[in-house]
Amino acid sequence: MSRNLPNSQAGLTLVELMIAMTLGLFLLLGLTNVFLAQRQSFRVNENLSQMQNNTRVAFELMAREIREAGGNPCGTTQVANVVNGASTSSWLDWDTGGILGYESNVALPGKAFGTTTGARVAGTDAVTIRTGSMNNNIVITEHDTASAQFKVNTTAHGIADGDMLMVCDYKQAAIFQVTSASATNVTIVHNTGTGVPGNCSKGLGFPTDCSSVTGNQYDFSNNGFLTKFRSTAWYVGNNAQGGRSLFRIVNGATGAPEEIAQGVTDMQLQYLTRTGTNPAGSYVDASAVTSWDNPPAATQVVAVRVVLDLESRDAVGTDAATLKRQMMHVVSLRHREIVE
Repeated sequence: MSRNLPNSQAGLTLVELMIAMTLGLFLLLGLTNVFLAQRQSFRVNENLSQMQNNTRVAFELMAREIREAGGNPCGTTQVANVVNGASTSSWLDWDTGGILGYESNVALPGKAFGTTTGARVAGTDAVTIRTGSMNNNIVITEHDTASAQFKVNTTAHGIADGDMLMVCDYKQAAIFQVTSASATNVTIVHNTGTGVPGNCSKGLGFPTDCSSVTGNQYDFSNNGFLTKFRSTAWYVGNNAQGGRSLFRIVNGATGAPEEIAQGVTDMQLQYLTRTGTNPAGSYVDASAVTSWDNPPAATQVVAVRVVLDLESRDAVGTDAATLKRQMMHVVSLRHREIVE
């Protein structure tokens, strides 16, 4: 008895194969578009996140230093300075201000405009900051003015030969260079005749007297404090990757530029001053500030507005260009109250 079996399918026809390939191609194109869109979104978010992190780091570090500009642990305004050449050094001259702004066309001492790595970018503002209130304060237990020696309350003072220090009490303060210090004892010496630039006098009294080795002596053993004197400069410079970054120089000409935040292409600074007994109505450029002096002045700077322009690392914009953002931060100087 014979049985009729259905014909088995031997394969796909050419038409069916072409239809299947076409449908698969459309599906693959769709998945590719989704992948590319997700990848672009990831790159955009990654670059935005990096820009935000750079902004946060820049503002955090700058704000901390600006806030402490012109300060010391004791809050005194009379400050002697016995460091040799301090009056002619933009890094050490306390009398010319705890903060000093440089307009985009004004040279920053020790850092010229240029195109090399670390050089300042033309057209960007800069600022120098001097302070004696950003480090841990060390208590003075004894001060021998004749031998120019301090005794402090700990050997873990972190002070070394050549460091610039500020000493203060309720009456006055003084800036000097350490001529001898060791982590094995509590003695810190501020003699003359050694160190670069060295001290013009042993006497740390105000006003400064460099006419003799003894100078104007003053005893800081009565509730006195020691702290490191810090002088920094902030500017926008060229980085090693061919872009721009925010740089900082610590301790003047002896310090190497530190790259703080990449992608900062411009920095513009403006300053709020007080006029008489009332704060000024608006922020002004550095060129319009008439007095940067540390002693209280009618036009003293009391706040700084920092505006940073940032650029992303990659060209991830919708126009195949880099992302650009502008961020602003306002910082008040802690040691200079706004008088109303």
